[in-house]
Amino acid sequence: MVIQTSVRVSPTDGKSLLFNYKHMLIDFYGKECPHCVVMMPLVERLEKEAGLKVEKYEVWHNEENAKKMVEYDKGRCGGVPFFINTDTDVIICGETSYEELRNWAGIT
Repeated sequence: MVIQTSVRVSPTDGKSLLFNYKHMLIDFYGKECPHCVVMMPLVERLEKEAGLKVEKYEVWHNEENAKKMVEYDKGRCGGVPFFINTDTDVIICGETSYEELRNWAGIT
Protein backbone atom coordinates (compact mmCIF):
# COMPACT_ATOMS: atom_id res chain seq x y z
CA MET A 1 0.00 0.00 0.00
CA VAL A 2 1.20 3.44 -0.75
CA ILE A 3 0.41 5.84 2.04
CA GLN A 4 0.37 9.47 1.04
CA THR A 5 1.17 12.03 3.68
CA SER A 6 1.20 15.79 3.47
CA VAL A 7 3.80 17.81 5.33
CA ARG A 8 3.59 21.57 5.79
CA VAL A 9 6.95 23.33 5.94
CA SER A 10 7.50 26.97 6.87
CA PRO A 11 10.69 28.22 5.25
CA THR A 12 12.57 31.24 6.56
CA ASP A 13 10.65 33.63 4.28
CA GLY A 14 7.48 32.84 6.27
CA LYS A 15 5.61 31.24 3.38
CA SER A 16 4.10 27.85 4.02
CA LEU A 17 4.81 25.09 1.52
CA LEU A 18 2.95 21.81 1.24
CA PHE A 19 4.91 18.70 0.24
CA ASN A 20 3.43 15.29 -0.46
CA TYR A 21 5.45 12.14 -0.06
CA LYS A 22 4.62 8.47 -0.19
CA HIS A 23 5.81 5.46 1.71
CA MET A 24 5.10 1.79 1.48
CA LEU A 25 4.96 -1.09 3.89
CA ILE A 26 6.31 -4.17 2.11
CA ASP A 27 6.37 -7.87 3.07
CA PHE A 28 8.62 -10.20 1.06
CA TYR A 29 7.78 -13.83 1.76
CA GLY A 30 8.14 -17.40 0.52
CA LYS A 31 5.00 -19.44 -0.08
CA GLU A 32 6.22 -22.50 1.84
CA CYS A 33 8.30 -20.60 4.42
CA PRO A 34 7.14 -21.63 7.92
CA HIS A 35 8.23 -18.30 9.41
CA CYS A 36 6.25 -16.44 6.75
CA VAL A 37 3.18 -18.56 7.48
CA VAL A 38 3.44 -17.55 11.16
CA MET A 39 3.59 -13.87 10.19
CA MET A 40 0.66 -13.88 7.72
CA PRO A 41 -2.12 -13.61 10.34
CA LEU A 42 -0.19 -10.88 12.17
CA VAL A 43 0.12 -8.86 8.95
CA GLU A 44 -3.60 -9.36 8.24
CA ARG A 45 -4.42 -8.24 11.80
CA LEU A 46 -2.24 -5.13 11.37
CA GLU A 47 -3.98 -4.26 8.11
CA LYS A 48 -7.42 -4.69 9.64
CA GLU A 49 -6.82 -2.95 12.98
CA ALA A 50 -4.71 -0.07 11.66
CA GLY A 51 -6.50 0.38 8.35
CA LEU A 52 -3.26 -0.16 6.44
CA LYS A 53 -2.35 -2.24 3.43
CA VAL A 54 0.97 -4.07 3.35
CA GLU A 55 2.24 -4.82 -0.14
CA LYS A 56 3.11 -8.53 -0.31
CA TYR A 57 5.58 -10.07 -2.72
CA GLU A 58 6.17 -13.83 -2.96
CA VAL A 59 9.85 -14.32 -3.83
CA TRP A 60 10.46 -18.08 -3.96
CA HIS A 61 8.35 -18.63 -7.09
CA ASN A 62 8.50 -15.19 -8.69
CA GLU A 63 11.81 -14.00 -10.11
CA GLU A 64 10.66 -10.39 -10.56
CA ASN A 65 9.67 -10.20 -6.89
CA ALA A 66 12.97 -11.81 -5.86
CA LYS A 67 14.86 -9.10 -7.76
CA LYS A 68 12.73 -6.43 -6.10
CA MET A 69 13.58 -7.89 -2.69
CA VAL A 70 17.32 -7.75 -3.43
CA GLU A 71 16.96 -4.05 -4.31
CA TYR A 72 15.24 -3.26 -1.02
CA ASP A 73 17.27 -5.67 1.13
CA LYS A 74 20.71 -4.25 0.28
CA GLY A 75 22.34 -7.22 2.07
CA ARG A 76 20.63 -6.51 5.40
CA CYS A 77 18.52 -9.67 5.69
CA GLY A 78 18.99 -12.13 2.85
CA GLY A 79 15.95 -14.22 3.71
CA VAL A 80 12.24 -14.23 4.33
CA PRO A 81 10.12 -12.96 5.80
CA PHE A 82 11.63 -9.56 5.11
CA PHE A 83 9.63 -6.46 5.96
CA ILE A 84 10.59 -2.92 5.02
CA ASN A 85 8.97 0.43 5.73
CA THR A 86 10.20 2.56 2.82
CA ASP A 87 9.48 5.79 4.69
CA THR A 88 11.67 5.05 7.69
CA ASP A 89 13.89 2.34 6.13
CA VAL A 90 13.13 0.23 9.22
CA ILE A 91 13.32 -3.48 8.45
CA ILE A 92 12.31 -6.71 10.14
CA CYS A 93 14.17 -9.85 9.19
CA GLY A 94 12.37 -13.03 10.23
CA GLU A 95 9.52 -13.70 12.64
CA THR A 96 8.57 -11.07 15.17
CA SER A 97 5.82 -10.11 17.58
CA TYR A 98 2.68 -8.19 16.69
CA GLU A 99 3.93 -5.28 18.81
CA GLU A 100 7.18 -5.09 16.82
CA LEU A 101 5.20 -5.27 13.58
CA ARG A 102 3.09 -2.30 14.75
CA ASN A 103 6.26 -0.36 15.62
CA TRP A 104 7.70 -1.17 12.19
CA ALA A 105 4.57 0.22 10.55
CA GLY A 106 4.83 3.40 12.60
CA ILE A 107 1.79 2.64 14.78
CA THR A 108 2.28 3.62 18.41
